Amino acid sequence: MYGGKYGRVLGIVLAGGKGERLMPLTRYRAKPAVYFGAKYRIIDFALSNLVNSGIFAIYVLVQFKSQSLNEHIEQGWQFGGALRGRDFFVTLVPAQMWRGEHWFQGTADAVFQNLHLVSLFKADQVCIFAADHIYKMDVEQMLDSHLAQKADVTVAANVVPLAEAYQFGCIRTDASGRIVDFLEKPAVPPEIPDRPGFCYVSMGNYIFERSILEETLIYDSQQPTSHDFGRDIIPGLVQQKARVYAYDFSTNVLPHSTREIEKMHQWRDDKPYWRDVGTIKAYWQAHMELLSYDSEMTLYNPMWPIRTVSFADPPSYSYPAEGHDCTVNRALLAEGSRILGARVFRSVLSRNCVVQPGSLIEESVIGQGVVIGRNCRIKRAVIDAHNYIPDNTVIGEDPEADALEYAIDPSSGIVTMGMPRIQYQKDVDEKALDAFSWSTFS
Repeated sequence: MYGGKYGRVLGIVLAGGKGERLMPLTRYRAKPAVYFGAKYRIIDFALSNLVNSGIFAIYVLVQFKSQSLNEHIEQGWQFGGALRGRDFFVTLVPAQMWRGEHWFQGTADAVFQNLHLVSLFKADQVCIFAADHIYKMDVEQMLDSHLAQKADVTVAANVVPLAEAYQFGCIRTDASGRIVDFLEKPAVPPEIPDRPGFCYVSMGNYIFERSILEETLIYDSQQPTSHDFGRDIIPGLVQQKARVYAYDFSTNVLPHSTREIEKMHQWRDDKPYWRDVGTIKAYWQAHMELLSYDSEMTLYNPMWPIRTVSFADPPSYSYPAEGHDCTVNRALLAEGSRILGARVFRSVLSRNCVVQPGSLIEESVIGQGVVIGRNCRIKRAVIDAHNYIPDNTVIGEDPEADALEYAIDPSSGIVTMGMPRIQYQKDVDEKALDAFSWSTFS
């Protein structure tokens, strides 16, 4: 976005997170590259929000196990031909050690090491957004609020019940929305003025005036901090009485059709949506929410599409086979998925996976290219890409037996099967497998 009341707006997407709480899904890929919703990657939601909002100049900062993420961006997020240029680009930025022989030390350090990109673009405002959440948001409305308040920094703030707020970075504001305190996971979260029982929590999305961003990051680079926006930069600016405001995410309005025939296909008006899917439990729950008719998240708003790489996969297919009927209910099915004489209930099937005759899949997330054999029973499980499940396998019914073979989330009991290990010759160091970054396979 450039020109007019906004000036030149640059988007920076922070996509370098390890996602250790999502193991084993992040064993061979960065958290933003983890699959979500049958055909998307987590990063697609942040990029879609920016592009749908008219922000077409975007740097994606990557670091850990980024090869599959790099290929995803190269395949699906490039402006073509005459459009690509100084103001239209989605460009990957790896850690290049511009400021010393070390990787990014925190979210703020990642931007600090690339401040020259902000200067070269001559940005007026810089939108720094997280790549590891599932959310739908019109960023232009946040920009409008930023300009109306004449803010130095604006922080996107989600409204959550008081009982849940202790899990997040909490924001205390005055009646005008100006942030007066920023608290990391407080025992007693501050309530929103005039809204008892609810709190503002930080979404990890920020809009900075360029001058304040440069000044603050240069100062922070010389201090013994964790170099993190949420822990250091925002609290420090609040203490210095900078004009730091909260943007109430609940006021965000997504465009949607008013024509009755189109509303029928969308089911209902679209609403802003945000979920932190940083744990296996939260990741599984977010998928289950997609399967509800009245879910807060819809993927079917043509006026706010979630964009991703398109592949030449065949349509999804289901059919009775080998004397077994085929039943599919409350399921999300990506291209190329095949259900042959099997039953699938309240589950998500990714691209090109196969469920063979006699099997039963319930409340599960099945990854790309997974083949489930005959007469299997799988319940409350996450099966990562490219696994083969042998005939007669049972997952999700016996916790003790599952624990011998798979990862078990202690807070929810969700069973998770990571991608199969790479098989090498015997002289390959096992630790090398953990460091290896898969590309198309992941």
